[in-house]
Amino acid sequence: MLFSRNRYSAPFKDANQENAAHLLVTPTALADLSKADARTVISFMLLRRVEIGTVLIKEGEVTHTDFMMLILEGEVLVDNEVASMDDSMVMSVIGPGSLIGEMGVLDGAPRSASCTATSDLAVAVLSREALLTLIKSNPAVAARLMLAISKRLSDRLREANRKIRTLGGLSRALQQELNAAHQIKSGVIFDR
Repeated sequence: MLFSRNRYSAPFKDANQENAAHLLVTPTALADLSKADARTVISFMLLRRVEIGTVLIKEGEVTHTDFMMLILEGEVLVDNEVASMDDSMVMSVIGPGSLIGEMGVLDGAPRSASCTATSDLAVAVLSREALLTLIKSNPAVAARLMLAISKRLSDRLREANRKIRTLGGLSRALQQELNAAHQIKSGVIFDR
């Protein structure tokens, strides 16, 4: 497993832990957590170095889905496979203070996007096992963490719904144009 405790993973040192806690409470991560809560959560995470080109999360993956990562240094490309093409669509490029994999740490379901390191990275990894330990040892902080993750996911769902409505409007407009073009073409054929 890519993010199990191994020679490339380590607990945080004080300065790194403080920086990670600061990044955890930024708007691109979990702004609803207090700095003290963030320090507690970070103490359950492992620091991990990742080389450029490493696929951190693979869309559709069904194993090793029980972790999330906070990007501390570097950038990650997030993309989705496009059903009608043999290619993928870049959804975003994210950097320090961004989270990936938070749905997986909660439900362990197949991954919904791929995430690839576009530079060398430093990440903080929270496994489901560590989350369960946090729940047992500090239920109040764990509850606030879960609420912050839930709010983040709710915000993303609202944004996705807005995009779906926009795409629906575009689809209807295109269909109307096609129908009008078909009627004009049919009229030309019948007028002959």
